[in-house]
Amino acid sequence: MTPDDDPGRNNADKPVAIICLSGGLDSCVTTALAAEEAELALLHVSYGQRTAARERLAFDRIAEFYGVPTDRRLVAHIGYLARIGGSSLTDRTIAVPQAPDSGPEDGPPAIPNTYVPFRNTHIISIAVSWAEVLPADRIYLGVVEQDSSGYPDCRRPYFDAAQRLVDLGTRPEADIRLMTPLIDRSKADIVRTGLALGAPLHLSWSCYRNTDVACGECDSCRLRGRAFEQAGQPDPALSPPDAR
Repeated sequence: MTPDDDPGRNNADKPVAIICLSGGLDSCVTTALAAEEAELALLHVSYGQRTAARERLAFDRIAEFYGVPTDRRLVAHIGYLARIGGSSLTDRTIAVPQAPDSGPEDGPPAIPNTYVPFRNTHIISIAVSWAEVLPADRIYLGVVEQDSSGYPDCRRPYFDAAQRLVDLGTRPEADIRLMTPLIDRSKADIVRTGLALGAPLHLSWSCYRNTDVACGECDSCRLRGRAFEQAGQPDPALSPPDAR
């Protein structure tokens, strides 16, 4: 690989962007898109979710893949969301449901118990604070509305309102933009985009239940698995760890 091919190479001509990288499929592809036009700063937020350690591992591996230096990686811990509870992702007394057989194309899905109340607002707040300090003029979030679990804080009207809050609550010269490049895309299109960009999809992790081999049954696994199938590719998360 030459310096010009290095995805983590610093480029003074590129703006700095913060990418909210959970380690999942969507945020992995969002990172690949951002790398095309910006110098990367990666934010990972741990909120007491079941698979926090596995998601952190995915974050670290993706950050290494893109050569992002450690001073441009921020890991934030907001475990109070687990204490608040209300979600099967943070409360182990609530079972993570098996995904229904019907897909999003069959109508708007009900909000599942995997929804973490108002989570994206907490994540955006951290990202905006960091953006003012770096400085960075854009924040990328790998949210999807059209082909998703139906979380209310993944909808375009929510991000329109969030942008107004960012504009009102930051220095005028900060001019921070919230970027949601995947919000209107299907999961299959997201997989195809990631493959075309050479994104390290094999390093991403989406399962809500397991930390070794994806369960293939939770809503996140079903959406991801269907997307890989429609894109004509096997999902690497369904392979044993030593096969990845």
